[in-house]
Formats: sequence, structure tokens, C-alpha cells
Amino acid sequence: MNKNIAAQLVDDGPLYVSEKKIYPREIKGRYQRLQRLALLVLLGLYYGVAWLNWDGRQAVLWDLPARKFYIFNLVFWPQDFIFLALLLIMAGLSLFFFTALAGRLWCGYACPQTVWTEAFLWVEQKLEGDRNQRMKLDASPWNGNKILRKFGKHSLWLILALWTGFTFVGYFTPIKELADRFLPFSWSGWETFWVLFYSFATWGNAGFMREQVCKYMCPYARFQSAMFDRNTLIIAYDSLRGETRGSRRKGSLPSVLERARGLLPLSKLNDHGFVPFEVSDTKPAPEELGDCIDCTLCVQVCPTGIDIRNGLQYECIACGACIDACNSIMDKLEYPHGLIRYTTQHQLEAKASHVLRPRIIVYGVLLLGLFAVFAVGIAKRSPLIVDVMRDKQLYHLNDDGNIENAYTLRVINKDNHAHTYKVSVDSHADIEIEHFAGNISLDPEEVQTLPITLVAKPGKVKGVAEVKFILEQTDGDAKVTEESRFIAPLENDEHDDADDEKN
Repeated sequence: MNKNIAAQLVDDGPLYVSEKKIYPREIKGRYQRLQRLALLVLLGLYYGVAWLNWDGRQAVLWDLPARKFYIFNLVFWPQDFIFLALLLIMAGLSLFFFTALAGRLWCGYACPQTVWTEAFLWVEQKLEGDRNQRMKLDASPWNGNKILRKFGKHSLWLILALWTGFTFVGYFTPIKELADRFLPFSWSGWETFWVLFYSFATWGNAGFMREQVCKYMCPYARFQSAMFDRNTLIIAYDSLRGETRGSRRKGSLPSVLERARGLLPLSKLNDHGFVPFEVSDTKPAPEELGDCIDCTLCVQVCPTGIDIRNGLQYECIACGACIDACNSIMDKLEYPHGLIRYTTQHQLEAKASHVLRPRIIVYGVLLLGLFAVFAVGIAKRSPLIVDVMRDKQLYHLNDDGNIENAYTLRVINKDNHAHTYKVSVDSHADIEIEHFAGNISLDPEEVQTLPITLVAKPGKVKGVAEVKFILEQTDGDAKVTEESRFIAPLENDEHDDADDEKN
């Protein structure tokens, strides 16, 4: 029994086969132009925004030591964590919304893995040639030409990767300061580590791993099916029109659409002119051919190496390269476009496809609601933060016999301009601020710690009294109220203290 199993395993081949390198073929078309445009815009934003200035500082900066995030004229403090949480929730809902609506457009056009892979692939194509030339170069023995081309490619890859890592760190350390400290080299250990780490990750992911990141490492490909339905936009091969595959010369055979239109009235065709599945008597006879000539160009241009004709697969990143490739062949044969196209499962089955459906409406309403809350919160957030910390000592009796409570006020001016604030106390009891002028001045984005003592006459406060610290901007509308407690002795505690003093 064991011998039979072992023999079967040997016959079936090895259990593990290393990944074969994919050589995507360059193709021109509408979707590839759109992808290149997205690449230029996104890389331009990534490399360019870090160098923009806003009010004398870097426009976009995550200043972790100061615990402040700058996004143009907005400054986020740790107390604004709620806005970060809302942004993360909106990002998740956006993923659900756009995936249910338009499939994996994020993967095909905006994912960093796709963007940098396309940039590295462009460098490879310029230095090593087209698909056939690259395959031939890799299969050839090492010689001067191969060494020169490989060295040039990896040198440019390394420069691009290092620039990417430098820019990444430049969003956390002011990038101009980081550049000034490069020569003579005076970067900190962490700055050096993250530049090299991110450079190595970019070089490895975009230069070597490429589609393997999408296929094996990215979780999005694994759970995307939970967000798909039969109305979701996907890239699909129309097997009814394309099968049976076979080569032919231009003009030797009309398109399946032309043959179908000759047999059926237009009312029997769906919106895209394709024969519905239920009309079985109009399928080409076995000796006839569909529109697919089995050129495999759709496979050659695929960056993940799949055959879209085998149906929807999780490896597909919806980049549209196979559509452009197939349309170019259809043009040569003078066949209509659309053998491979963006469509929905319902359209392939000649059924009505609906854009507005319950999950889209729910996602959209939640997303708009969260965005409205985020926008209103940003617009109405106070430029002043006040934290009141009461001293651990319950109370203190001063030389005059008055009751004192000590507090520490931490005041933050989040605005980009200096302001003066009036400090006052509101309480039902007779409680006052002791020895304080009443006003404090703060520079732009200054944090100031202010010790304050509240005092009350004996007998005016018994036990615990609620107090409110009020800070009002003297040259604006900002006003913050923070509640705290004032603690005083009870009557028996007061008598005990008096007896102790007599003794």
C-alpha cells in the first residue's frame, strides 16, 4: 500500500515547484494609457508632496517626536485620535464600496505594489528589451553584454529604491533637513535603518517578487470574493463568443456576432450584442470557430501570468492589459471589441445588471455619513486643548486657615498664531484663584503647563464641590471648559484639626 502511494507521488511529480519568472509583454491600449497616467500621478505625488512648504514648514509631515501630524493647514495632536480612527474606518468602507461596485480597480491602478512594479518593469524593458529579448537574455550564458545590462538595470533599480526609502523617511523627518545632513553623513540610527529597510523592501517587492506579493502575501485577493456579487464589475472572457478557439486568416471567417445576427433578430441579442446562453441552437457548429484565435497574447501581457479565458481568478488584479491585447487582435481581424472586457456576471448571462443595490446603498450611506461627521468635526474642532490634573493631596490649610487645592493646567494652542487666554473658575461655592493674573499667552503650537491654586474660606465648602476651569481666547471665539473637584474638610474633620492645633 505504501509502495503504491509512493509510486503515485513520484508519477505525479514533485510536491513543490519553484515559481517561474513572468515576462509581461508590453501592449498599448486605452487601459494601459490609463495605468501609465495613474503611475505618473501617484509617483509624482509621493516624491513631490514631501518637498512642498506650507506656512514655513513641510506641508505633509508626521512629526512623531513632537506627536504632531501636519497635513497642509491642518495640525493633528494626540487628542485628535478620533479623526485618525474615522479615517481608518472610512478607508475600510471605501474598500468595501469600490470593490463591490467596480471590482479590483485599486489593485490594477493605485496599489503601491502595482505602481512600483510597473516603474521597475519599465526600467527593465528599456535596458533588456521586449519580452522575447528578456527571455533570451536570461537563458543565455553570462557574457559582457549580459553583465552590462543586468548591472545597469539593478543600478537604476537601487537608485529608485533608495530614493523611495529616503522619501518615505522624509515624511517623518523634515526632508530638507534630512537631505542637508546626508553630506557630511549625520543621520540617526533609526533614520538610516528605515531608509535602508524601505529601500530593500521596494527593491525586493517590485524587482523580484512582483506578482508573488499579490498572489501569496496580499490578503485582499483572498477575501475579495466576500465583497463581490453578480453585479460587480470584473474582467471576463466571453466564452460563448470565443469558443471554439482556433487560428484563421483575416477575412476568412466572420465574427460570431455577425453569424449570430444573421440567424437571430436583434431582439434576441443582449445589450452588448452577444448571444444569450439560453439560445443554444445558434451556437457555432463543432467544425466552426469562435472569435478567439488562441494567440495567447492575453496571457503574455498579464502581469500575474494567468489565463483569463479560464474564468475569474483571485490572481487577477484587473489592470486591463488582456483587454487591450485582445482588442488589438480584434482590430486586425476586423472583429468587434469585447471578447475580453469589463463586465458583470449578469451581463455575461444576458441578464439585467444593477449598479444601485442594497450593499452599494448601505456602503455609500455609511461612507457619506462618516465623511460628513469627519468634515464637521474638523471644521468645528477647537484650536485650544486644556487638561486639568488635580494634585494628589486632598487639601491643605494655609497660614490664614483657608482651604487650598492645587491643580496643574496643561494648555495647548493648536493654532498657527499666538493667542492670549483668560483663565477663570466657575463654582456654586465661594472658590477663587489664588495669586494669579488671570491671563496667559501662548505662541503658535505651544504647550504650556500652568500651576494653579484654588482657595476657599473655612466653612464655605464642605466635602466635595464641583468647579469649572474656563479658558477664553481674548482675541477670538475659542472657549474651553474643563470640570474638576474641590475637596474641603467636613465639619468634624475641621474640629479635629482645631483640637490637634490646641494640643
